Amino acid sequence: MKIALWFALAVSSHLALAQTYPNKPVRMVVGYPAGGPVDAAARVVAPIMQKSLGQPVLIDNRGGASGTVGADHVAKSAPDGYTLFFAASATRTINPFVQKSMPFDPLRDYSPISLVVNANNALAVGADSPFKTLADLIDFAKANPGKVTFGSAGIGASNHLGGALLAKITKTEMLHVPYKGNAPAMTDVMGGKITFMFDAIATAAAADRGGRARVIMQAAPQRTRALPNVPTAAEAGLPEFAVPNWYGLDGPPGMPADVVRRLNAALHEALADADVARRLIDAGYEIAPTTPEAYAARVKASHDYWARATAGMKLE
Repeated sequence: MKIALWFALAVSSHLALAQTYPNKPVRMVVGYPAGGPVDAAARVVAPIMQKSLGQPVLIDNRGGASGTVGADHVAKSAPDGYTLFFAASATRTINPFVQKSMPFDPLRDYSPISLVVNANNALAVGADSPFKTLADLIDFAKANPGKVTFGSAGIGASNHLGGALLAKITKTEMLHVPYKGNAPAMTDVMGGKITFMFDAIATAAAADRGGRARVIMQAAPQRTRALPNVPTAAEAGLPEFAVPNWYGLDGPPGMPADVVRRLNAALHEALADADVARRLIDAGYEIAPTTPEAYAARVKASHDYWARATAGMKLE
């Protein structure tokens, strides 16, 4: 009888939550500092979701450990739909293979809501760099082992893996320099303190247009609208090079299905907004909303890909 009563109360509590949700501001946690590509994309989407939900959607930047600090905060938050995670794929699908330990289970400790965008990276050097093409960079790296440095948003970030895979494929020795986010790493690329980095096409293209950096290759299946004159990896002579990267929206584990559906619908509505779509596509993103189930499958597929890709690689 006690178990039946507890179950009835739990169900009625979840139903009440779903019927009144949301009735206060929603926090969207970004696992990187403000100014980086993950933060920028979240800030495009959040205001339009806010219109649909009828409550403020506030960005909460919690940088550190390649997104792990923010991810852990969400994984341990109440599953009431008021704390969400705007996730970069690396946090849930690369970190498990390059960090010594994880404070959460990257596959089980979330309620998947939807994929948001595919977010390809581009290789950027400083505006004053002598390297005009990928071949220039690789030739120098081969002739000067250990002299080429590349930045990343931290150990396990997709741009960390991008540099490591580039070195592996080209049989060169490059030095990884981890930062606490993309923005400070790009600052040092532009200042000439490090040789290059893989940054999201959105921010790399903006730096290129502003004359602060030079993009010499994009890790995308085809040229993007943001970088129409920059060759892809295949065009630059590396058809085997691929660094799949995406952003998605998650909640803590155990969120009520109705709340998940409400958030999924609000996100899809935001991504269908003409201005949001234009801004994301022009920045180099591919809009890719999904069902929660399809998003969960994408997470698992990326997790399995990086398990294979990182095998035998020294990444710390």
